[in-house]
Amino acid sequence: MSESNTLVELVERRLTAFCAERREQLTAIEPELGQVIDFIQGLLIGGKRFRALFAYWSWASCLNATDLVMTEEQKERSASALVDICAALEMFHAAALVHDDLLDNSDTRRGAPAVHKKFETLHENSSWAGSAWRFGQAGSVIAGDLMLGWSSELFDSGVKRAPSGEIAWNCRDEFAKMRIEVMAGQYLDVLEENAGPTRPAEEALGRANRVMLYKTAKYSIEAPLLLGAAFCGASADTQRGLSAFAIPLGLAFQLRDDVLGVFGEPEVTGKPSGDDLREGKRTALVALTRATLNSSTGKIFDELMMNRELTNEQIRLLQETIRGSGALAKVEQMIDEYGTESLLALKQLNLDEFGKSQLEMLAKKVVNRSS
Repeated sequence: MSESNTLVELVERRLTAFCAERREQLTAIEPELGQVIDFIQGLLIGGKRFRALFAYWSWASCLNATDLVMTEEQKERSASALVDICAALEMFHAAALVHDDLLDNSDTRRGAPAVHKKFETLHENSSWAGSAWRFGQAGSVIAGDLMLGWSSELFDSGVKRAPSGEIAWNCRDEFAKMRIEVMAGQYLDVLEENAGPTRPAEEALGRANRVMLYKTAKYSIEAPLLLGAAFCGASADTQRGLSAFAIPLGLAFQLRDDVLGVFGEPEVTGKPSGDDLREGKRTALVALTRATLNSSTGKIFDELMMNRELTNEQIRLLQETIRGSGALAKVEQMIDEYGTESLLALKQLNLDEFGKSQLEMLAKKVVNRSS
């Protein structure tokens, strides 16, 4: 079994054990709270574990390139602690998905009902009083909040076993910065959906890039890499080099997500075709399209993008407009350019060669994924 597969297995085992502990704690309060754990665990199963893998291979790559001297026993203890940090990243990511699906009114996640829809269905099947829709909203907010708290618990469990106090504090700083930046990016995303149509179209790409940077690039790629590096005491120069690798890769990651959100196959992505269009996402793909349209066509395009009840025919019309504008080809070119920039930055890093090769493989999976 490869190191990557071993890490994924250890992280999943840790998440399962953690949820079992919390199930016992919650059901002691009220047995019906077990349903909350069921929905949370359903979301935690599967996924690509990119964040955990980037953190691990950053740590492994930097381990022999730092001034920190550790015995093999200390390295093993550090690796064990790192599993909790990786599990924390995955728990945080799952919490963000719960809230993201609610904010976007997206009913599916990985081919299954989103958490807010599961709570809504629970209400309907139980014939309870009140609004099933509002119960679904409330339940998913609470579940997401629980998971945010639990991600901090897992993180603290790992970081308190850091090789030194300084390393522990550096990791805490990175984790805190990640939380702030992703929430900022999430708000900017919501803001753009609502305010974007009222603002100059020529500014749309810049605003979309800002959302990409904070909602995805820094949180999904840069933060895990910097946490892994910080956990073994990597230098400031190394961390700056990792950021140079991470940011363009994170932008490519989000641009690929944008393409899949409009043109992805439902059986592969686990979401309906054109889901981003139904949600009115003002992505780089949309911004590049809008910039090519004249005023009358642009007005129709904007009206459709603000319609949350698009028909399949309207989705196809928007897809054809995006493809015909040249925006899809331009985004594919941007993905390729960002991917190349990222790999060039990785090559310049003075890290363990095997670890670098694993980071390169991860980077290529991020850029070339189909879901």
